Formats: sequence, C-alpha cells, structure tokens
Amino acid sequence: MARIAIGGMQHETNTFAPTKASYRAFEQGGGWPGVQRGDSMFEALAGANIPAQGAIEAFRAQGHRLIPLTWAAASPSAHVTQDAFERIVGSLEEDLRRSLTSTDGIDAVYLDLHGAMVTEDHEDGEGEILRRVRAIVGPRIPIVASLDLHANVTKAMVEYADAMSIYRTYPHVDMAETGARAAFLAMQMMASGKRPLKQHHAFSYLTGIPSQSTFIEPAKSLYALLAQLERKHECFVSFAPGFPMADIEECGMSVIAYGHDAKQLDLAMKTMIDAVESAEKDFALELLTPKDAIQRAMRLGSPGRPVIIADTQDNPGAGGNGDTTGMLEALIELKAQDACLGLLIDPIAADRAHEAGQGASLEFELGARSGLPGHHPVRRRFTVERLGDGRFTCTGPMFKGFRMQLGKMALLRHEGVRVAIASIKCQAGDQEMFRHLGLEPAQQRLMVLKSSVHFRADFQPIATEVIVARSPGPALADPADFAWTKLRRGVRLNPLGRAF
Repeated sequence: MARIAIGGMQHETNTFAPTKASYRAFEQGGGWPGVQRGDSMFEALAGANIPAQGAIEAFRAQGHRLIPLTWAAASPSAHVTQDAFERIVGSLEEDLRRSLTSTDGIDAVYLDLHGAMVTEDHEDGEGEILRRVRAIVGPRIPIVASLDLHANVTKAMVEYADAMSIYRTYPHVDMAETGARAAFLAMQMMASGKRPLKQHHAFSYLTGIPSQSTFIEPAKSLYALLAQLERKHECFVSFAPGFPMADIEECGMSVIAYGHDAKQLDLAMKTMIDAVESAEKDFALELLTPKDAIQRAMRLGSPGRPVIIADTQDNPGAGGNGDTTGMLEALIELKAQDACLGLLIDPIAADRAHEAGQGASLEFELGARSGLPGHHPVRRRFTVERLGDGRFTCTGPMFKGFRMQLGKMALLRHEGVRVAIASIKCQAGDQEMFRHLGLEPAQQRLMVLKSSVHFRADFQPIATEVIVARSPGPALADPADFAWTKLRRGVRLNPLGRAF
C-alpha cells in the first residue's frame, strides 16, 4: 500500500477578461466545490465528474492510502490575484511538507490542475506549482497531474511533472476518467520504479474554442487517431488544443507523449503532429450575428425541438461574466417566441425579483453589471415567473453530480422571451439549471446559452440544430481579435491566418 498526496488548483485564465479571480472566487467555486483542505476534500468531491475524484477512486481501488492536501477551483476569469495564489498554493505546500516529514512519508503526488492559469505574478501558474512541489519532494518521488483540454502546456510543466494526462473530450465528459488515467501513470511508476520518456511539441497556430469541440471535426477524428496511436505504439499520448485567450508566450496547441520505447514514441508523436498540422484549415468555424442566428432559429425551431444558440463570447467558462445583453436585446427586438436565454448573471436583478415575489410584474434593468465599455442593461417590464435558491444537483453528462450553489435565481418573462437569472457566475451547461426554475429546455423553440461548447453534452441531444453566435463579449471566438502582446512571434492567430 502506497501513500499518495493529492491536491490541486483549477483556474482557466482569460487575460483579456474584465474581472480577476480573488480568493473569494475560489471560496465560491463558481459551480465547483469551494476551497477544500484535508479530509473535507473527499466529501466535497464525492460523486462528481471531477479529475481529482477520478484519481481518488482509482487509487482507492488498488488499496492505496490518500493523503489530502489543499484543492481549489474558481470560474474562469482574468488573472488569479497573487493573494489567492499564495494562500492556496502556500496551503498546499504546507500540507505537503507535513506529509513528507511524517513517519510514513509519501510515495507519489497527484495534482488536479487546469493548465491555463495565469496569475498577477506568474505567466505559467501550473509550471510554478509544479516547480514548488518538485522542490519539496525532490527528484525521487513521482509527480503526476491531470490537465484540462484547454491547457497551454509549457516547457516548465513538462519538466517538473513526470507525466500529465489531458482531457480527451470537449464538452469535458471525461474529467474523472482523466484523473484516473493520471493515477494509473503514477501507480505504473511506483510499481516499476521507472520514469517514462517524455516528448512535447507546440504548434504554431491558434484555434477558437468553439471549433475545438470533439462533437465536430476535426477534433473528433484527431482524438480517435490519438487512441489508435496509443494502442499501436504502446505509449501514452495527449493533445491539448490550448486556451487561446491567455496572452502569454507559450499559449497554444500542443502534444505530449510518454513511453518507454524511444522509437515507438517517436513514431506516435510524428503521426500525431502531422495530423494536427494537416487539420489547421478544418478548425475554421462559421460564426453568425445575433440577428442572423435568432432568425435562423425561429425558422427551424419548434416547441419540443429547440434550436440552441451559443452566446460564446460571453461564456463564463472562458472568462466572460455572463452579463452581456446583445443576444437578449436581439431576442426582444425580433419578437422571438418560446425563447429562453440563460444564465444571465445578475445578483441585483435576482434580489429584486425575490423582493417582488413570484407573479409580480415590474421594470428591470438586466445585465451589463461588469462595466464593459459599450454594454448597456436591457430596460423592460418583466414578469417574475419562478424563483429559486440556486441549490440543486446537476444530472447532465459533464456536470453530473455537481452540487450547484448559484445564489438567488429567477425566471423572468417579457412577452415570448424568458431569462434565467443567477447570482453566482456559472456557464449554462446542464438542463437542471433551467429545471430548477420550472422550465423544461426540450419544450422551448429556441434557447440562447451563455456557453461555448460544454452545453453540447446535455443540450445537443434535444436540439434540432446548434448555432454559434458572435455577440459582443470578452471571450472572443476568434483569437485574431485579441490585442496580443506577449505571445511568441510566428504563431498564426487563427487557422491559416496572419502570424503574430
């Protein structure tokens, strides 16, 4: 029986976003559990599709003893404040030192990381965490980590971790499975006493996150190829399309691979690299204007077979605050019927709806709380149709088992348009977010979701069609639209586009 230290810190950083992640943001979790330290981690993560939970179950299945450190997650946003980073990572370091110097010590470290965290002081947040952990445990103890599909894998991350496992689905339905794969790598190292060979390759083009979905091409075929290469060459391969909203030098797509046969590892890497290079043109994606998207949805959708529109540029899962109103204004202007938009993050409107009570009709100023230039609230009379406390458990493929705490919620209606309001930022990725307010998504004509891709796991099966709209917001769908300053020279800012 080995002793495994387990902890982590998850944050996806959009350096162009309006709001930073304070320690309070990690306490709230944004749909994920709040900051956990010690044994509380096991209770908080139990039953959830979270990487650390997958690792916990895999280690326990083999009889290993788990030593809990510190674990935390927050909704994507701008930079993690240095206060938050040092409090969380400092706590993890303290726990690790204590475990290392205990009578039994530790045999390996597993970390649940994202791979695209940028702090006020560190461009490469995960690289810094791994560097600190390596400095504490030394070269002998294996360190493994699980990473998000949107990881910007850096040289430091590859250097300090013995192995890393990356999600293979977007929407991320395999988060727990990825944690289990990382655990398997750690157990393999402990059993053999050997570290695998490593290879890492970074690509020279960026792709917008809506086109990275594994529900569509080319990612669907690329991940199928990845699995074939692993079987053929007896190695472990990961592909990260990257998070193209982090203005850092090493932002971008990458492949990493681990194995014990150098020749087979070379063959697998070469095949995967060639495939990703060849797929560049296929990552381009059509983006519609709000009005074009809604008009198309009104033609094609019907109650019971809705059209789903992704309000991708205000995705809270990519650093947006979920409060822009471009799509809502267009719905009202076009007199959409049987339409619902959500989640609009507006705690002030939620408070007002709860004060007025269910059935009340009153004037609201909805959205635009972030203060983004050029954004304005929607001023209309709405009826308060339903109220909720924001506490429910998700049931969809990606967020299954997540115990949401989104603060006061409300369902408001103006003529044929409904708006699902929440108080705490979270992207619309699970149908329970609407059922909590008495609205059944499958019965709508059209739904506008503040999400880029994660919604597809639970909503695409009920949709007549999925449309991606380019409505104003901070999570730009085309990386070429950002004002880059730190990205390495020579990287193309979108598929077959101009180089930085």
